[in-house]
Amino acid sequence: MFLIPLNAAPAQTLNVTLDNQACIINVYQKFYGIFCDLFVNNTPIIQGVLCLDRNYIVRSIYLGFTGDLAFYDTQGTSDPSWTGFGTRFAFLYLEAADLPADYGLSQ
Repeated sequence: MFLIPLNAAPAQTLNVTLDNQACIINVYQKFYGIFCDLFVNNTPIIQGVLCLDRNYIVRSIYLGFTGDLAFYDTQGTSDPSWTGFGTRFAFLYLEAADLPADYGLSQ
């Protein structure tokens, strides 16, 4: 598991390497919540996925991304809000070893 640092800003783009995957991650606020895009080697993996507390963002191994991303509320179980980035809401990369054995097979 790896903490991906976010700034308290309503929209941001991150360039990060996760398990030897060159990733561009967009995290942004819309009217209905926080959303995420993920690109690996400039190829879109997911786009416009709603981010909820303790829910996988990528969700499926067939998309070709090793591991997954998730937000965790460190003070409860609220869905993420940009005002809590860097303090209350942790944005995590979960390695394949952090995921359940049946991850992505039935989703």
